[in-house]
Amino acid sequence: MTRKTVRIAMNGVTGRMGYRQHLVRSILAIREQGGLDLGHGDGTVLWPEPVLVGRREHALREIAEHHGLTEWSTDLDAVLADETIDIYFDAQVTSAREEAIRKAVTAGKHIYTEKPSATGLDAALGLARLARDAGIKHGVVQDKIFLPGLLKLKRLIDGGFFGEILSIRGEFGYWVFEGDWQDAQRPSWNYRAEDGGGIVVDMFPHWEYVLHELFGRVTTVQSHVTTHIPQRWDEQGKPYAATADDAAYGIFQLEGGAVAQINSSWAVRVNRDELVEFQVDGTHGSAVAGLRNCRMQHRSATPKPVWNPDLPVTHSFRDQWQEVPDNADFDNGFKTQWELFLRHVALDEPYAWDLLAGARGVQLAELGLKSSAEGRRYDVPELSL
Repeated sequence: MTRKTVRIAMNGVTGRMGYRQHLVRSILAIREQGGLDLGHGDGTVLWPEPVLVGRREHALREIAEHHGLTEWSTDLDAVLADETIDIYFDAQVTSAREEAIRKAVTAGKHIYTEKPSATGLDAALGLARLARDAGIKHGVVQDKIFLPGLLKLKRLIDGGFFGEILSIRGEFGYWVFEGDWQDAQRPSWNYRAEDGGGIVVDMFPHWEYVLHELFGRVTTVQSHVTTHIPQRWDEQGKPYAATADDAAYGIFQLEGGAVAQINSSWAVRVNRDELVEFQVDGTHGSAVAGLRNCRMQHRSATPKPVWNPDLPVTHSFRDQWQEVPDNADFDNGFKTQWELFLRHVALDEPYAWDLLAGARGVQLAELGLKSSAEGRRYDVPELSL
């Protein structure tokens, strides 16, 4: 077996997402499986070698020691100056991302980054142009389309199950504790606009690529954005003003005519099977997809409900739906996309989820906030470099 090493500067692995999903469940998981088989037929594998980067020295040292890693640094400039580093990965807070990615592109590193790629559309497009002109490979995390539930949904779409797709309704969110009597599940910066927080900049980029990949490009957006919980408590137990939005209610017109309605909230208690669910209704059938599961109801098996509020319902509507089978082994979605990006870097295989795709997500978030502030619907222009 031949091992081909790719060295990855991973910035932001002391954060929840950077550590759990990207370091442990993606890069280290690839190492645990023996590397990424490059398909040459001679046993050649790509071996990712992470170099941990961050601001908290003690946290980096602790993570490195726990996982048997030897390389970490608080000096990003020094890491980027290392000619042996092939890829720069960014999972920092959004406000720090643009400057770091610019440095990495200038240093000639391939770029893989969490979304949003920047705090505004001009900056996001600027990064995409910079990477294009530098001739480096670049990608943005778009993990939701690799979830088992949405992969099953895509199978139904590709198979023509829905006929003409009419509408998509999405529900996402859960109650994030305020932090006073129970610790919050999310960092406090998420609820401060001045630190790049807010549910729109976090979730609208997700909804853009989910809608774009599965149903069609978003052509208009109309949203209502609000802060339901005005005061929260930080990691030290101190109260602070929540200046960022914690809920957003959006209506998206899609190319081809379908309409999507998606509610996103960190101030909602869950009464559904999964933390995110999408219901798709078409002329020939409907489906409800979550993180892992997907249920469908074909028109030939659709019951004939009759509205009668004077009589109790004697049957379960949920029981009238059929489970979409797995029919495949589904790996962690973050790991799957990492493997595709690594193959893109190593083998020049096609890769669609680049910094321009990331800019579309930033654009939708920006227009969603503008729509809510001005109380009007906005067209979403098609982006190009």
